[in-house]
Amino acid sequence: MKFLNIMLIFIPISIIAEIMHLSPIWIFILSALAIIPLAAYIGKSTEAIAVYTGDRVGGLLNATLGNATELIISILAIKEGLFAVVKASIAGSVLGNILLVLGASMLAGGIKFSTQKFNKKAIEVTSTMLLFSIIAITVPAFFEELPSKNLLVNTEKISVVISIILFLIYIATIVFSMITHKDLYVEESVAEEIEEIEEGKKQWSLWLALLVLIMVTIFIAVESEILVSAVEPMTKIIGISESFVGLILIPIVGNAAEHSTAVIMALKDKMNVSMEIAVGSSLQIILFVTPILVFVSLFFKPMSIIFDNFELIALISAVIIANKVSIDGESNWLEGLVLIGIYFILAVMFFFF
Repeated sequence: MKFLNIMLIFIPISIIAEIMHLSPIWIFILSALAIIPLAAYIGKSTEAIAVYTGDRVGGLLNATLGNATELIISILAIKEGLFAVVKASIAGSVLGNILLVLGASMLAGGIKFSTQKFNKKAIEVTSTMLLFSIIAITVPAFFEELPSKNLLVNTEKISVVISIILFLIYIATIVFSMITHKDLYVEESVAEEIEEIEEGKKQWSLWLALLVLIMVTIFIAVESEILVSAVEPMTKIIGISESFVGLILIPIVGNAAEHSTAVIMALKDKMNVSMEIAVGSSLQIILFVTPILVFVSLFFKPMSIIFDNFELIALISAVIIANKVSIDGESNWLEGLVLIGIYFILAVMFFFF
């Protein structure tokens, strides 16, 4: 956390860079570096609040605010009409969680412990739900390709209907995991980790945690505005696509702290936590973040959830891989290395796409 505290210096630096109208490249880099520690404090403050609200409310709070940083960035991108960046960031978050984060966790943990076990039943439920959700968001893309589609029905309307269904399923998953089948998600290693977190976060009062959450959210909104405004000119200067920025750069920036937590948990032989961060966060992106962004877009210009064919292929492939690696309830360093390799292959392809 000390390193992240040092990175807070990039907040005033990035604001000054924006005021002085420096190169969009530098503005993007500085604002991205400023967002990383702020995202970490979002997680720290919600965990601190969870100590006082109890497991159920705390779990719901963490699930809701876990992707707050990326959600804020995407909302501002929608405001600017950067739909390609928004949809690419959705796909990139899922790919980053399943391939890069899960791969790095398996690789790091596997090197230290050879073979690690995790809650097979819980991850099977999450990964299967993720597969169903990915299939749901492919529907608008297939509808768009139909030559005989009803011209009176546009993809934006279909996207809203699908988003409503996805959001209702999200609520159902919360009920399933926190009420009706909560025993399925309770493991000794997870319980121990919660106890460790609680002892550490009790140093924060409830009011301090709420104040930090509010202040950090404000700063993230400011930095996200700076970052989004630099995306279009930066891509023109460097010569890269906006899709690459959304697929690779923004998800890494928005989830850097959460990604590092997953790897640290794997090094502590708490693979249940790492798996839930990687696979569970991906499910939240599809079921919660995506519908919210579609709903928000209605206040500006409606955004469809039609993904590029290459993005859809990558998403479906990644989710199938997630199902395969979770089927035996064990992980090792070779599986992690393969996942990382696939991620970088996709990153190179998207860079030149």
